[in-house]
Amino acid sequence: MTAIASPAAQPNPLSRGIRMTVIAVVAVVAYMLILWVLLFGLGGRTVANAFPEALQQTVNALSIGAIYALIALGYTMVYGIIELINFAHGDIFMLGAFLATVFIAGITGNNDAVTNIPLLIVLLLGALVFTMPIIGLLNVGIERAVYRPLRHAPRLAPLITAVGVSFILQNVALTIAGSGDRKSPQIFPLDWTIPIGGAQVSILSIFIFVLAMLLMLALQAFVSRTRLGRAMRATAQDQEASALMGVDANQTISLTFLIGGVLAAAAGLVWGLRFGFVRFDLGFNSGLKAFTAAVLGGIGNITGAVIGGFIIGFIENGAASLGYSRWSEFLVFVILTLVLLFKPTGILGQLTGDRA
Repeated sequence: MTAIASPAAQPNPLSRGIRMTVIAVVAVVAYMLILWVLLFGLGGRTVANAFPEALQQTVNALSIGAIYALIALGYTMVYGIIELINFAHGDIFMLGAFLATVFIAGITGNNDAVTNIPLLIVLLLGALVFTMPIIGLLNVGIERAVYRPLRHAPRLAPLITAVGVSFILQNVALTIAGSGDRKSPQIFPLDWTIPIGGAQVSILSIFIFVLAMLLMLALQAFVSRTRLGRAMRATAQDQEASALMGVDANQTISLTFLIGGVLAAAAGLVWGLRFGFVRFDLGFNSGLKAFTAAVLGGIGNITGAVIGGFIIGFIENGAASLGYSRWSEFLVFVILTLVLLFKPTGILGQLTGDRA
């Protein structure tokens, strides 16, 4: 995956993809081995019991990280195009989770695990088809009605406006759904597992990870290989110059918000499948972690957002598996601080000129 602002395609995309895949596999294996050692040393497990748990927790971490990565892409894409930190994006994700629940429980009337595989596939695809366009268009509407009039205003104005939109969306959800947790139907059977290395690996975790990776790869292909994707990269690099070359900035920015909303809707669906609940302030907590992931990886960089999401997923899940779940957020922000101390732009971020 490349940064949005990359002016040209990589000369050797295949070899670059292979290299990144190898690095990712090595990183995941290293995480699993470290967790294995920690579970044995700190968790009181035996060597034999620690390995299956480490394997299972690694798969769980991948699924959690994938959810954060999907949300983080919306933050990083919008910032890459118009340098706006869209604090309302977490609440867009929250509304996606609510809409997925409305579709599954309210429209189709399914509240329990669905063991009929064809029916399960239809329900999942239907939930995606239902939520993605609505949330994507809602995100576009917010950009058109609220952010576009402030595009040339002082930077503080759209930033405060984004915070205001976040509170509006939260209070709309609070008024409609109430303040407590709302059950999200876990139609994907939680007892579906695959025995690997003595561990019972959840098929749901694998499904979440695969779905997220497919969406991320589709985004990367769109950004790097299509005319609209090139327009997005050109606008991110230099909005004025791209306009002179015939790029419609309004269309490109709307498209960015549309894609960000679509990915947030997908994240909302899989959140409900995995955790089984939604609530009005879900977007604040998860959105804050996703925004942290975007900053950690290098905000404005697609690959960085994905890496940041998985890093936070690994930290959060690793801390919980060792019995330190209350310290997970502390560890996340300690690592974020350390990274920014040595590389202020994030892991893959690049210094850019300040726009007028």
